[in-house]
Amino acid sequence: MQQIYLDNASTTFPKPQAVADAVYQYIANAGTNISRGTCAASSEDLVFATREQLCRFFGGEDSKNVVFTKNITESLNIIIKGLLHSGDHVLVTAMEHNAVMRPLQQIGTELTAGNAPTDAITFSRIPCDADGALRLDALPQLVHPNTKAIIMTHASNVCGTLQPFAAIGRFCQEHNLKFIVDSAQSAGVVPINMQEMQIDALAFTGHKGLFAPQGIGGFVLRESMIDEITPLIVGGTGSLSHTEHTPHFMPDKFEAGTLNLPGIAGLHASLSWLQQQGIDKIRTHELTLTQQFLDGLQQLEAQNLLRIIGKRDCSDRVGVVSISTDIMDIAELAFILADKYAIATRVGLHCAPNAHKTLGTYPTGTLRFSFGWHNTAEEVNVALQALKEVLTHGL
Repeated sequence: MQQIYLDNASTTFPKPQAVADAVYQYIANAGTNISRGTCAASSEDLVFATREQLCRFFGGEDSKNVVFTKNITESLNIIIKGLLHSGDHVLVTAMEHNAVMRPLQQIGTELTAGNAPTDAITFSRIPCDADGALRLDALPQLVHPNTKAIIMTHASNVCGTLQPFAAIGRFCQEHNLKFIVDSAQSAGVVPINMQEMQIDALAFTGHKGLFAPQGIGGFVLRESMIDEITPLIVGGTGSLSHTEHTPHFMPDKFEAGTLNLPGIAGLHASLSWLQQQGIDKIRTHELTLTQQFLDGLQQLEAQNLLRIIGKRDCSDRVGVVSISTDIMDIAELAFILADKYAIATRVGLHCAPNAHKTLGTYPTGTLRFSFGWHNTAEEVNVALQALKEVLTHGL
């Protein structure tokens, strides 16, 4: 039985053949490091070209401000821990992933009653509606004199809800706040332009909507952010090797150690593939499948077999859909779908516990389906039929 892969929010699969070819070609035929050796020119050209691609892709100011990391979690740790200092306050949404919340919890204190120490790093949560949409009306009263930034996800990894970035960007400009973005579920699916959206720092990962391999990610900074962030990791950069001090210039300031060059080769190929396909084409395909799935789920919901968590249409969302049910444990349901029907999903809290509290699905979590470029309408129908059979008849 051929697998039906509906876990693209975790990582897109399969990758374009050009991506696998690029990784192999780099390992087999290049293999050199950058800034470290006499045979590094071709590798340096590849890295430079990929920075240029990413700068254009995200509407950045300058390609030198594109920094490579191993994933978006590392990127967010660098930005959050390097930007915030004693006495700073930031805002996050009630839908954040642990890639944002765990760094903040590690260094800060949640401001719930206004009684945190004045020298602490504090944060407040912007409330969201039951479908995961941010409540813009709640923003003004949450801003304090020491509020430094809004740090938020663009799209929920639990229910797919997109947040109103244009409005948030304007709000940040009006209140002199930094705007820091987690683009894990939107990059490659939803157009992002840092300058138009007033984004100061954008963290990205390669292995989801950008169709690159695992282990390559990064962030893009506005010029004004460079001096505000202290590097989290320092060491050899291949530049200024006469000194034991970290370079202040970009991107070397944040790129200590050997980069994942095969991953960058794969990312370069995936970005070229994305440009050929077009984001609008990919987004239309994914949302067409999402709407087909939601239509079918609503029929099952009318029979009291399950509940749709979040939006029931395709307005302001990506192709991520969660469900819950009272008929059986959702982990058992996920196992049956995988074992009997070869349908790959993800079940649980999805590293976003407060998002589930907002959606009313904590502590059980949900069963998540996420659609990608390689999925088909036939696969959606198979998934819907499988859900109906299992929830109606059990094993």
